[in-house]
Amino acid sequence: MTDHQTLKKVVLIVEYNGSEYKGWQAQKYDVPSVQENLEKALSVIADHPVKVICAGRTDSGVHASAQVVHFETHVDRHERAWTLGVNTYLPADICVVAAQYVADDFHARFSALSRRYRYVIYSAPLRPALLAGGVTWTYKNLDVEAMKQAAKKFVGKHDFSSFRAIGCQAHTPIRTILNFDVQQLGQYIVLDVRANAFLHHMIRNFAGVLMAIGAGEKPVAWAQTVLDAKDRTKGGITAPPTGLYFVDAQYPEHFNVPSRPLGPHFLPPVEEPPYELPS
Repeated sequence: MTDHQTLKKVVLIVEYNGSEYKGWQAQKYDVPSVQENLEKALSVIADHPVKVICAGRTDSGVHASAQVVHFETHVDRHERAWTLGVNTYLPADICVVAAQYVADDFHARFSALSRRYRYVIYSAPLRPALLAGGVTWTYKNLDVEAMKQAAKKFVGKHDFSSFRAIGCQAHTPIRTILNFDVQQLGQYIVLDVRANAFLHHMIRNFAGVLMAIGAGEKPVAWAQTVLDAKDRTKGGITAPPTGLYFVDAQYPEHFNVPSRPLGPHFLPPVEEPPYELPS
């Protein structure tokens, strides 16, 4: 095969530590982004400019253990070139962990059936040094059972206006939460959320409400009160970005998108909660 044939579509699974970046999306101003670094590295291997599309954009300071990305190219490269080769040109905090050619009708964003994030809280009297920037630390002793009960209020199709950022550009605040699980793993408390799509700051605002309930500052019923208010000013604080990870996007099986164990990978395996995909 030659390098000048019809366009091929490639899907990548990308892991990154977002601490040093102003989010996923490349921006007009000279600020560091994950997308810009990835596109530059891919363009070297492809020997032509490459533009990528991701399953879900992440904000400044937010991480990913399995961001799903696609791009198109006319060159013929072994799949290892899109991993080992590309990683040679990436900074140490961004890594392509899987690559595969996919069907022309695949789209990282629009083909996704669901997206999944985990928010990791480290509950201990003293802050962690080794995980600085990778978890959200609280010195408070959180009631995980109360947080679990509150999280159940968010499952289903709702108007999440109380949990969207003021500057959110989504056309509608209606979203469907497929499952929302809260588990304690030693000193880690993990909020595990899967939905058809998310609003800007939605999970961080969930975390702010649940942490207030877990600390005993608000009752479990407050979660429903905030949801029903449909007013961001009625909610709690927006929790820091440091504990937030994009961990999975699910697609129809026929696309055969690569998968990897759920992250972040410093956590022990977490029991998979039941859920149903949207029809």
